[in-house]
This record gives sequence, C-alpha cells and structure tokens, in this order.
Amino acid sequence: MSTPEVIVARDPGELADAIAARLVTSLVEAQSDGRHAHLCLTGGHIGISCLAALEAAASRDSIDWPRLHVWWGDDRYVTSTDPDRNELQARAALLDHVPLDPAHVHAMPSADSGLDVDEAAAAYARELQRWARPEDHAELPSFDVCLLGIGPDAHVASLFPQLPGVHERERTVVGVHGSPKPPPLRVSLTLPALQASREVWLIVAGRDKADAVRLALSDAGPVQVPGAGARGRDRTVALLDEAAASSLPPELRRLASP
Repeated sequence: MSTPEVIVARDPGELADAIAARLVTSLVEAQSDGRHAHLCLTGGHIGISCLAALEAAASRDSIDWPRLHVWWGDDRYVTSTDPDRNELQARAALLDHVPLDPAHVHAMPSADSGLDVDEAAAAYARELQRWARPEDHAELPSFDVCLLGIGPDAHVASLFPQLPGVHERERTVVGVHGSPKPPPLRVSLTLPALQASREVWLIVAGRDKADAVRLALSDAGPVQVPGAGARGRDRTVALLDEAAASSLPPELRRLASP
C-alpha cells in the first residue's frame, strides 16, 4: 500500500476548493485514454462541500461526465427520501447538475428497497462485481479516486473501531449493525475494497478530528484505527484543513494548491 502524502489548506472552504480542483485534474487524466473513470464518494460536511465546489467550478466541464461512474463508500440504511442519505446530499450538491449517465450512478440500496441491510450489502457487492474489468484483478472496479472522511474515533466509511466490519477480509461490502453513530444500520465497503482503489484521498476538516488524523497516518492497526487501513494502491493523499492537521508534525505538511 502507498505511503500517505499530507496537503494542508487554511480552512474548510479553501480545502473544498482544492479537492474540487484536484478531482477535475485526476478524472480528466483517468479519462484521457478513452476509458471510463470510477469515483467513490463519501458523505459528511467536507465530502459534500467539495462536490458543491466542483459544481460551481467552470473547470467541471472538462470532465466527460457520461464516461464517469459514481459509487459510494457507505450510506445510511434509511429510506430513499431521508435527507441523511449520502446519495441525496451528493445529488443535490452535484450529481443532479451534470450530465451523468443515470446507469452510471450506483447508489447503495435504501431501507425501502425491499431488502434487509445484509441483502442490500450483497446486492451492492454484485453491482460492483458487474462493473469489474479484467485489469482490476478484483471483484470490483478499481476506483480512480476514493474519497473518505475520518471520524473523531478514526472510522472511515462505516467501518468503526473493533466492530465486525473492520475485521472483514473476504467480502467487498458489509451490512453494519449497531453503528455507534446513528443510525445503527448502514451499508459499507470493507477495507479490502477501499484498498483496491488506485488513489485514496482522506479529506478531513476540524480540530475534533486532529487526533484521529494523526493516528490514521501512523502505523496503528486498522482494527483499532480503521483510518490507518485506508490506503490506495498507487497513492494515498490526506487533504486537511489547518485544524485537522494541528496534531501532525510540521515536516509532514505541505500547502494545498489547485
């Protein structure tokens, strides 16, 4: 797995703009040989803010939207109309404003899908497998960029410290029961699925996440610190604001630039 790089912006607004600019560059590069690109989204304030920044950026038109697939690292297992759904928030911020192919927007099943949470996880695993390519060498497409937040407890996606999902090594998607952060039921990619990404971007804002960021960028074990297992095959980048980076030694940081 790749060694994390750290890039620091002054505040959450500058961070969202920097992530949006980097997304344009990375997705355009991924599509430069004519292939489809795959982007995995996260929820949370900064996860949605960077999508809103991308929607507002003139450079967004550089992306070939019909050749982009959109996935999620996790979602809350609530009804499809619940405003807490990561999917709905992402649609409002960006997805409904760009010419994506609807068949390329791969939302996780919701609580009103007729499936229970474990069936929903299995269905999403099948959807991932359906779009896997021979060159991926995995049961899911290799995400060109996978965006992940980090919680104050160092969770990523809906993989929480010491809960069963963080121990999973075979499946790509799990149903999460008893999440310590409401709601209790969620669907989440596993660490092996996240680690199949070409690039993992850890996007974090806020001083309440500073200790978790420090642990996630250390050699801590991923069972206790799931963020420490969030690494891309080719590249891992921690994109932080000053508050989230405040517990890191100064030599690890460099300033964000578009």
